[in-house]
Amino acid sequence: MSNTFFQKDIVSVRDFDREKFEEVFKATDKVIEMNPNERRELARGKTLGYLFFEPSTRTRLSFEAAMASLGGTSIGIADASSSSAKKGESLADTVRIMSLYSDVVVLRHQLDGSSRFAAEVSERPLINAGSGTEEHPTQAILDLYTIRKEKGRIDGLKIGIVGDLKYGRTVYSLLYALGNYRANVRLISPPSLKVRSDSTYEIRKKLAYTEATDLEENLTDLDVVYVTRIQKERFADMEEYVKVKGSYKLGPELLKKMKDDVIIMHPLPRLDEISHKLDSTPNAKYFNQAKYGKDARAALLALVLNEKGI
Repeated sequence: MSNTFFQKDIVSVRDFDREKFEEVFKATDKVIEMNPNERRELARGKTLGYLFFEPSTRTRLSFEAAMASLGGTSIGIADASSSSAKKGESLADTVRIMSLYSDVVVLRHQLDGSSRFAAEVSERPLINAGSGTEEHPTQAILDLYTIRKEKGRIDGLKIGIVGDLKYGRTVYSLLYALGNYRANVRLISPPSLKVRSDSTYEIRKKLAYTEATDLEENLTDLDVVYVTRIQKERFADMEEYVKVKGSYKLGPELLKKMKDDVIIMHPLPRLDEISHKLDSTPNAKYFNQAKYGKDARAALLALVLNEKGI
């Protein structure tokens, strides 16, 4: 099988079809099963350059850990205030310079369209690690992989996505990605945080979903509950944030009303939307999800950097 990812940009999950997702999932399985010494040959002598203009814990660290597990090294900017962007350097120039110093560039930026633009000016393959309120494609890949790994399949599952569906870019990438599978999707959010109307037309072309506002009424038959935080930093009006803050909280009492084998996911960081009391339950998979993130990103990097794949 040819490697369709070699030297390709990863900007949007809308560029993926089911076959491409499956290719990454199989590569992730291989990365997990590989002998560590063999795995470290996949990116030996290669450098990952990261540019994070927004705060990140899991995404940045998992990319660094993934590259290290492949035998490569990482250089980058974790805080825009410590870069020449502080002096007024353009995003285009920053990306061009980083692409001269590395073999693959990972970008997180607060502006919509930033990754698509950066991919056009970069000398090296560019991976979108979050662009404004648009997308977070590698998060969607690891989310699907988590569901597949923990439930054995994606087709036929009832999946509830809960919380901030208006500003949560992980939500849009996940919805676009789920359009390649036969899942039953339920969107649960406050009325003011429903998915944006400018995106629903595109999503509905491939994915049928229902919308609801009552959390408790819509949990009982779900196989997967994907919870997102209310994204305070994306609200233009703090009064609007205060109105929806703490709208949904998943705790032991609600868990009792759900299916015994339901899995609970969260892209993290969480605030108060999932009780810490759920962390020790077999249903909580958000830390597994973060671990799979390192493995899925390692697989993706290996595919981008190696012509023959893994």
